[in-house]
Amino acid sequence: MSDFPLPEIADGQVLVQMQYASICGSDVHIVHDGFHNPDSIGIPGYPGHEGVGVVVESRSELFAPGTPVLTVPHGHEGGCFAEYQAVAEQQVIPLPPDGDPLRLLMAQQLGTAVFAMKKFWQPDAETAAVVGVGSAGLFFVQLLLAKGCTQVVVSDVNETRLRAAQALGATGVLAPDASLAEEVLRATGGKGADLVIETSGLDIGRAEAVAAVRTHGYVGCFGYAERTGLSPFPVHMAFRKAATVAWVRDTQSEPGLQSFREGLRLIRSGEIDIDHHLGHVIPLEDTASGVETAHSGLDVVKVIISMPSSAG
Repeated sequence: MSDFPLPEIADGQVLVQMQYASICGSDVHIVHDGFHNPDSIGIPGYPGHEGVGVVVESRSELFAPGTPVLTVPHGHEGGCFAEYQAVAEQQVIPLPPDGDPLRLLMAQQLGTAVFAMKKFWQPDAETAAVVGVGSAGLFFVQLLLAKGCTQVVVSDVNETRLRAAQALGATGVLAPDASLAEEVLRATGGKGADLVIETSGLDIGRAEAVAAVRTHGYVGCFGYAERTGLSPFPVHMAFRKAATVAWVRDTQSEPGLQSFREGLRLIRSGEIDIDHHLGHVIPLEDTASGVETAHSGLDVVKVIISMPSSAG
C-alpha cells in the first residue's frame, strides 16, 4: 500500500471518494494468472472494478458532488482498490441517498449475472445446474429459481458455500468428492440439466458443465479463462450432445447499464438475498491479503474492502 496524489479528472469524468470495494474472481485471475494489463501496473486501485462511493469532484453534467454512486469501470480500467477513483460518467450509476452502500455494492456483480441470464436463459428450462457457488454462483441460483426452475443442482469445493446455496433452495454436492453430473443425472432420471451455468473459472468446471447438460441442452460459461492461450475443452462430448455453449462478458458496455440498475432494484426490493456475501470485510491496507483469501477458497463468499471514508 502506498500514498498517491489525488487523481486528476478530465471532461466527462467524476472523482469518487470510495467507501467500499469488493474483490472479483477476475481480479484474482489478473493477479495470479497473467491476465493483467501491463500498462495498468502501478495505477492506484488497479484492478478493482466493483465499488461504491461519493462524488467529490465532477466534470460531468450528470453527476453533482455529493452524489452516492456505484462505480462499474471496465476491468482493464479498474481503480476501486484506492481511496479515490477517477471514473468516466458512462461507468457510474447514482444510488439512492438512503441506501446502505455496503449492500448496494453487491449490485455490481449481481448486475453481471443479470446480464448473463439475458443470454443464457432458455424459456423452456425446468432443471438447471451451477458449477461453483461463490458470490456469482449464489446469484445465479436465485435468478434461476426466480425464473421458475423446479430444481437447481450445484457443486462447490467449499461446504460453507454449499450450505448457503442449499439455504436458498438448491441441491448441493461437494466437489471433488461427489460428481455434479452424476447428481444431475440422478435427479433428472438420466436426462441431464436443461441449462448449466459455469462460474468456477476452471477448465474442470467447464468439463463438468458439459457432462451435466442434457442432449440439445445449453451451457453458459460465466467464469474467467483459467489461462491465456489454448485450454482443454470436452469438444467430443459437447458435439455428441449437440449442446449449445455460450460465453458472456462486458456488462459495462450495455446501453444504459440496465443490468446493473436491475441489480440495484433486486437488492433494494429484497428479491435477491445478499446476506451471505457480507461477512468478510477488511481494511484497505489488507487488500493484498484479501486477494489471497479470495484465491484460497476459504470459507468466504465475498471479500469486501472498507475504505477509511466508511469508518464510523
